[in-house]
Amino acid sequence: MSVRVRFAPSNTGHLHMGSVRTALFNYLFARNQGGEFILRIEDTDRERSRDEYTESIIEAMQWLDMEPDEGPILQSERFDLYDEKVESLLQSGHAYRCYCTPEELEAQREQALAEGRKPKYSGKCRDLDDTPDDEAHTVRIKMPTEGSITIDDLVQGEVTVSVEELDDFIIRRTDGVPTYNFVVVVDDSDMDITHVIRGDDHLNNTFRQIPVYRALGVEPPTFAHLPLLAGLSKRKGSAGVQHYRDRGYLPEALINYLSRLGWSHGDQELFSREELVEYFGFDSVGKSPSNFDEDKLNWVNSEWMKRLDPSDLARRWVPFLEDKGFDVEFDERLAEIAEMMRDRAQTLVEMADVSAYFFSDDFEYDDSAVEKWMDPDHRPALEALIEGLEALEEWSGDAIGSLYRSVGKEHGLGLAKLAQPTRISLTGSTTSPSVFDLVAAFDRDEATSRLRRGLQLLDE
Repeated sequence: MSVRVRFAPSNTGHLHMGSVRTALFNYLFARNQGGEFILRIEDTDRERSRDEYTESIIEAMQWLDMEPDEGPILQSERFDLYDEKVESLLQSGHAYRCYCTPEELEAQREQALAEGRKPKYSGKCRDLDDTPDDEAHTVRIKMPTEGSITIDDLVQGEVTVSVEELDDFIIRRTDGVPTYNFVVVVDDSDMDITHVIRGDDHLNNTFRQIPVYRALGVEPPTFAHLPLLAGLSKRKGSAGVQHYRDRGYLPEALINYLSRLGWSHGDQELFSREELVEYFGFDSVGKSPSNFDEDKLNWVNSEWMKRLDPSDLARRWVPFLEDKGFDVEFDERLAEIAEMMRDRAQTLVEMADVSAYFFSDDFEYDDSAVEKWMDPDHRPALEALIEGLEALEEWSGDAIGSLYRSVGKEHGLGLAKLAQPTRISLTGSTTSPSVFDLVAAFDRDEATSRLRRGLQLLDE
């Protein structure tokens, strides 16, 4: 049977980084094995499930380019199947109706705790002869009473639990709503899921679910329980995918960074999607939790900004510039600016901030820089420079560089004496890329206009 995996988030919130890492490992394993990746929305929690979260999850998966081969499949549309399976288990004797009231169950729990026992269902209704279906009841699965359950987990290795740790849990509530540990098994078996890849916080659930598989006459899938991510908080990691998208992170960077949280391939840090698919395997997934480090994510994002073709980077940059209020559109000049500025930022938002002077002349001058570099004695050289720029036949970094060197030689000034006043005039400070490329990135009229405005600083 070909590999079939599923990512099954609940639609009670946005898709956060821990969930994305789980989705990614499912996706990479499916693609590595030539299998199929299914998206299932677990929306049986009627009080907390929201359609807007479903849309948010789908949108996030699309932006990350991890669209499923099947789905999204909604559990809320499969209640008839769940009822059918409950009834089949009742008929086969693998499940039973339980009439215990909440008060009775609480009394049983308190007694167990008082006697130093693990609080679990007593089995009072397990072997009742009279089980009317018109009285309020839940339905419980009959768990094995002897022995143990062992799984050979792809990440955790061999794990065994005694059945004494388990109880006959409810598979359908009094209101007719099936429970998580039941519907997950029904769905995974119905969808022919071969590998269940999820967080290790589900490990205890696995030992409850395996008897349900067997009661349904289905062979359990192979399991891989991933260590959870540490270091998640409201400020970082637990925020939704869209939070990182809107802050100017690239999907390639998020995928690259999350792939390295718990998985490795030698000392390599940066991976293309193709490389991740080729190299991924559970033999390189560790058992220890990984820490979500936003500083490392920033580094990976900055490296991916350098990897992108400048035109691609510029196209992705446009919305962030527009958010800053700049009237821009993609063109060759914008690609040149993006290539020039990407080494100076870690996100697209940050690149928009440090590049603002290209799109607006509404900036303040750095007083200390003005005091240090805007020397009235250098006015003749700066005026000659402006006149040279206005007359320059070729508007390019090389031609501008030749002009600067010529003017500097004529007036006996080092390059810094011309370059720094230029930077101040064009950007407000002395921090910028190569001054020749900087000037060339502006329209000629805009560059000379700002330089003439800069001359006024000599008088002030």
